Amino acid sequence: MSETVLYTASTWVLPVLLAITLHEAAHGFVAWKLGDDTAKVMGRVTFNPLKHVDKFGTILLPALLLLMRAPFLFGWAKPVPVDFHRLRNPKRDMVWVAAAGPGTNLALAFVSALLIHIALLTDDPLRGWLIANLANSVLINLVLAVFNLLPLPPLDGGRIAVGLLPRPYALALARVEKYGLFLIIGILFILPMIASQLGMRLNILGWLIGDLVEFLIRGIKTLAGLG
Repeated sequence: MSETVLYTASTWVLPVLLAITLHEAAHGFVAWKLGDDTAKVMGRVTFNPLKHVDKFGTILLPALLLLMRAPFLFGWAKPVPVDFHRLRNPKRDMVWVAAAGPGTNLALAFVSALLIHIALLTDDPLRGWLIANLANSVLINLVLAVFNLLPLPPLDGGRIAVGLLPRPYALALARVEKYGLFLIIGILFILPMIASQLGMRLNILGWLIGDLVEFLIRGIKTLAGLG
């Protein structure tokens, strides 16, 4: 593996681990505060990334995307267990628990952008490496936030929709959850792979979230005073 690939990987590992770990820990923390201590008892309300790592979603998929020189990395951690029936107000609190993950990613993106000001004051060669880490943190956190807000269970956006929709529509959407992961993998990864074999470029993930991620990047850079 070339030095360039190793250097690039070193600027993604920490941002990806922090983004995924804090996303999942936030779900468990909010659930605990709202009445369900399932994640707390299982040791999942923690900043220890080893408790949240999924071999495929946290390690293999990001590494594969990095080797394929994908425009940005993507991944996921082991879902934090939440027993929604134990929440004090299940339908309402489901929304807060689900929103905690993307909300944490948005906050991390903004904090990362602010920290670039400090990184600019450090000496070379550390300065470039720190800025790359922080810029990648902004990107991966926004990608995770926007992707997870897509209204399809088991994504957070799907659970937020279930909590907000009238009961008949909420029940119908909730029934999709058992097939949701297969739909996501099929639409976002398998279809583009098949299309590429046929000589077509099918960037569904980019179409779904790309414009919004770029808009948020511009907004966060402005708010953080980065121009």
